[in-house]
Amino acid sequence: MEKAQIEMEKKNLQRRSSRISFSARLPEDVCGAFADCICAVKYSSDPISDIRESIIQVIQNVGIQDWNQMEELIYCYIALNSSEVHSFIQNAFLNLTVSSDNTV
Repeated sequence: MEKAQIEMEKKNLQRRSSRISFSARLPEDVCGAFADCICAVKYSSDPISDIRESIIQVIQNVGIQDWNQMEELIYCYIALNSSEVHSFIQNAFLNLTVSSDNTV
């Protein structure tokens, strides 16, 4: 997604709400590395950056080592959040996978 489009989505979201809430309940079918993870509610005015930072923390804390685990992590973020947040999750994950300064 182009930077201008991301900025437009941010502005549209800020008009609808000054904050976004990230849910705090893992789906029941989550298992493996994420089964014991604790979710937290997060209010954000910069959801892409905050989601990206959250992803990095989970990757480092859980020790994600392959794409199957990354796929499970993506599933968790999508299942935990409302559809209005899904594009921000997508952009955060894509940003991590194509970023040349990725420190994960």
